[in-house]
Amino acid sequence: MLPDDSPRDPIRLFHLSDIHFGLEDQRAINWAKACIARENPHAVAITGDLTMRARHPEFEAATNWIKGLNVPVTVEVGNHDLPYFNLFERFFTPYKRFHAIERMVEAQLDLPNLAIVPLKTTTRAQWQRFPWSNGCVTEKALAETVAAIDALPAGTRVLVAAHHPLPERRADGKLLTINGTHAMEVLAGRKVMAILSGHIHDAFDLTAETPAGPLRMIGAGTLSKRIRSTPPSFNEITIDGNEIRVVARNLEQVPTPAMQIDEVPENALPPRTPGEPVAPVGAVPPVDPPVH
Repeated sequence: MLPDDSPRDPIRLFHLSDIHFGLEDQRAINWAKACIARENPHAVAITGDLTMRARHPEFEAATNWIKGLNVPVTVEVGNHDLPYFNLFERFFTPYKRFHAIERMVEAQLDLPNLAIVPLKTTTRAQWQRFPWSNGCVTEKALAETVAAIDALPAGTRVLVAAHHPLPERRADGKLLTINGTHAMEVLAGRKVMAILSGHIHDAFDLTAETPAGPLRMIGAGTLSKRIRSTPPSFNEITIDGNEIRVVARNLEQVPTPAMQIDEVPENALPPRTPGEPVAPVGAVPPVDPPVH
């Protein structure tokens, strides 16, 4: 519960993800930027995949766009943001291309009685599988997030920002985020209000039950041409006391319930196979646009 002297005014966040500069949807990113300028949210959380192939021109476009947002911003690193073609950089200086916005990368945001705390889920390599696109929560990354949460003043509400959703396995046994089950239990035990993520390209608002209690999982869609079963979108999140309200805002004016999938799929690759979750609006493209 909130302490008696905590602020009562609602806090509004814009949650963006998977902009994929290189395959960005220009109309969608222009619209999102105009919404931010006009509505001035308290902060913007971008949960990874700024670029398509981590190329220098893509990073330049992405960082210039982000630097033009006149609000506090935190940026998570997505699997598409680690160098694809330069393995030396991938293993030794993986964040080098973020230099123009390095103060925003995996940055904790402290708002009135609310903190947005980063959780790293992207790794340079995973011995358990190849390719290295899905999530992995290392013990070091989880410890850093927990230490940041524990250092907050008592009564501070907490949101955690990550790129990958944390479910570790689907019902069919497919591996999603390594060590995600343990991470969810730890975060639920710290009474985290929700974890914000991306990666899937469709929005969702789900609750995972853990031995330590429930953990709300809020996913943002994409502002790229890599649309899945929904048009380009971002989440407007309002924190009012202990309540969180989520609106999946989109250019097509599709209602939020029709924008949200009811399960986290294995990954964002199209086409979704029979039985994999799609949003009720259901516009699944057969293939990704080509990347040159």
